[in-house]
Amino acid sequence: MAYSLSLPFCFDSPTYASVSDTVDAELVTALQQGSETAFRTLVERYQDRVYRTVFSLLRSPEEAEDVAQEVFVEVYQTVAKFRGDAALSTWLYRLATSRALQHHRRAKAKKRFAYFTSLLGFNNQVLHELPDNAHPLALLEGQQQLGLLLDHIGRLPPQQRVAFTLRHEQELSYEEIAAVLGTSVSAVESLLFRARQTLRQHLQPSSHHV
Repeated sequence: MAYSLSLPFCFDSPTYASVSDTVDAELVTALQQGSETAFRTLVERYQDRVYRTVFSLLRSPEEAEDVAQEVFVEVYQTVAKFRGDAALSTWLYRLATSRALQHHRRAKAKKRFAYFTSLLGFNNQVLHELPDNAHPLALLEGQQQLGLLLDHIGRLPPQQRVAFTLRHEQELSYEEIAAVLGTSVSAVESLLFRARQTLRQHLQPSSHHV
């Protein structure tokens, strides 16, 4: 499955949003009827956004592609249960962030296991992921500063990390983030405030985009 890192779609236009919602509703209906064509359309329509969301949380192109594919497999398997309580895009963002965080937790557990077994004399290696300096934010910061920023974003509590990523990298509105996280706008504001405060404590004053 091919992905690109183009800029996020813009949903500022009410007319576009209305048309998009109608198309999504028709797409869901076709998916629930088992249409393979509808599933291909879904993937084409949302693969970039799902991939970018997962990549923003994992920082690994290979892992992000694997997890993004898992998201669409889950959609295919569970779309019959989708009742339209949230927008299709919101549901996909929820699945993407949930899958990414699950993958992150599994990866951390594997690293801890590798570390402890290495202490016991086994041949396991501790794998250290290097920051991806090809990330789009590199256009705004030097590589060293970017690596520091990504490192500290990765250390934020999960809810703060998701809120920060969806706001600053996916450019979702506070309302959209609240829908993805299943919380209130005020809670999103609090999550973002705490995330920014934490990052500012660890970064140099030149990090104006935080």
